[in-house]
Amino acid sequence: MDLVARVSQHFADSVQTKQKSAELLAQPIAQAAELMVKCLLANGKILACGNGGSAADAQHFAAELLGRFERERPGLAAIALTTDTSTLTAIANDYDYEQVFSKQVQALGQASDVLLAISTSGDSKNVIAAIHAAHERDMQVVALTGKSGGKIAGLLTKEDVQICVPSGRTARIQEVHLLTLHCLCDGIDTLLLGAES
Repeated sequence: MDLVARVSQHFADSVQTKQKSAELLAQPIAQAAELMVKCLLANGKILACGNGGSAADAQHFAAELLGRFERERPGLAAIALTTDTSTLTAIANDYDYEQVFSKQVQALGQASDVLLAISTSGDSKNVIAAIHAAHERDMQVVALTGKSGGKIAGLLTKEDVQICVPSGRTARIQEVHLLTLHCLCDGIDTLLLGAES
């Protein structure tokens, strides 16, 4: 086994997936950034959720908005629904794990807010439940998915934005999701602050 060749192949596969994604996803990513800025300017907030690596992505995104991305600016309203262990374990214990995000959306979400729903498969039951809760609250949804978009693809309305990575490999999808989140952060900052000279 040539481990160096395997590592090199991972890089090549990642580059190829990102190039294909750039062609397909630049427009919906820009649309999602515009949607999020509209939300923030209306005193709304972005609620983010996902499981596993997608939970980490939700937290990463919220941190970039609340703190800063690459430019100094006031903090922007974002909450990762994946971080409060007391809330997560209470809901999972008293109800079931499928409701750990939806109950938070029902309690915290407002019509001016946006749900950032992250699922590499598009089939995460608790993320799907959060989307249903967001729609019940008249919130718009930005969905980061992969593969075929899964069940989430069929739930989205024309007001929502789907960013579906054209890959079936979880690692490649997650890599593009992270780049997408950085593009969203940069797009939000550019729309709010203007382009850097």
